[in-house]
Amino acid sequence: MTSMNKPRIVVLGAGFGGLELTTLLSESLGDTIDVTLIDKSDHFVFGFSKLDMMFGHKTPEAVRLPYASHAKPGVKLLKRTITHIDHETRRVTTDNGTFDADYLVVALGAEYDFDATPGLSGTTEFYSVPGAEKMRNVLPTFTKGRALIGVCDAPYKCPPAPSECALMLHDYLVSRGMRDNCEIDLVLPLPSPVPPSPETSRALIAAFAERNIRFTPNRRVASVDNSRNVALLDDGTEMPFDLFLGVPKHRVPPVVLDSGMAENGWIPVNPRTLETRHANVYAVGDGANTGTPKAGVFAEGAARAVASALVAKISGQGQPVEYNGFGTCYIEFGAGRIGKVEVDFFSGPTPTGTYHEPSVALRKDKEFFGSSRRARWLGL
Repeated sequence: MTSMNKPRIVVLGAGFGGLELTTLLSESLGDTIDVTLIDKSDHFVFGFSKLDMMFGHKTPEAVRLPYASHAKPGVKLLKRTITHIDHETRRVTTDNGTFDADYLVVALGAEYDFDATPGLSGTTEFYSVPGAEKMRNVLPTFTKGRALIGVCDAPYKCPPAPSECALMLHDYLVSRGMRDNCEIDLVLPLPSPVPPSPETSRALIAAFAERNIRFTPNRRVASVDNSRNVALLDDGTEMPFDLFLGVPKHRVPPVVLDSGMAENGWIPVNPRTLETRHANVYAVGDGANTGTPKAGVFAEGAARAVASALVAKISGQGQPVEYNGFGTCYIEFGAGRIGKVEVDFFSGPTPTGTYHEPSVALRKDKEFFGSSRRARWLGL
């Protein structure tokens, strides 16, 4: 088969969804397909690595995994900035060339809308890689006063992460002998830390109480007054702070908004097949409105469904396997212990979660989760 008549698949975004999808396509179809994977960065970062970097457990260099080692039959990974997406013609324009697709998959994830929360751009946040790297340098200067971990809106990536931040901040301050001089507040726009799993939420709330971390549910940070060091919540409550750790409002990247594919900040899809309303155009990961959390493990599951559909279409063999809405999240509880929650969003009438108590042993599971994907996706 010549390159002229190979099926052309263009995948936008080399995160969990894009890397898993292209790896599966390569494993199943090899060089019988022409897959182009496009990302504006030259490296990949696991979301959980930002907390490790922020609290000094890993260096910024260690969390950046270079794409240079990526080598998959049938797949080329290109560093490009996407400037336009035409979902009707499946043509993608970048700062260095255009790409036409028989099948287009948008896996560009979610970005942060700092302007949606007045004052947020003038303070600190820990959800972006630059923000976490900045916090790494700010934290040593925090020796007394109130730390406020404030989420500006939902949905947001990795729902347990703000809770993990609070517990890890407690450990960090204890290790430096500063905990008695500091207060920790956590504000979430959710009724509990992990709504699909009441047992997990109870365990986290108990951990907060044990560590004297104040938890405010069902509230979001509506604005930040940096001149007074005060966060204004959506019910009018003012919360003063000496250190602000923000979680910005999320939305799809501007290039996706400009494409007309998004509604209310997200791309509508069939939650089981990840098909958009446009022929042979799919969306996976944080930017797709599937009804599941915005987390890498769910993007990975969605990518498996799209891969099975494309393999079936291209090879003419087998049946697509639908997205099952299942994912496992590891949760840092502090003191070296890791908890785990397995969440199923689609099997029953409501989402369910199975909680595994935190232990030191589960850290090996989390480490394997990262190392196995690093090796399979990037050869590292």
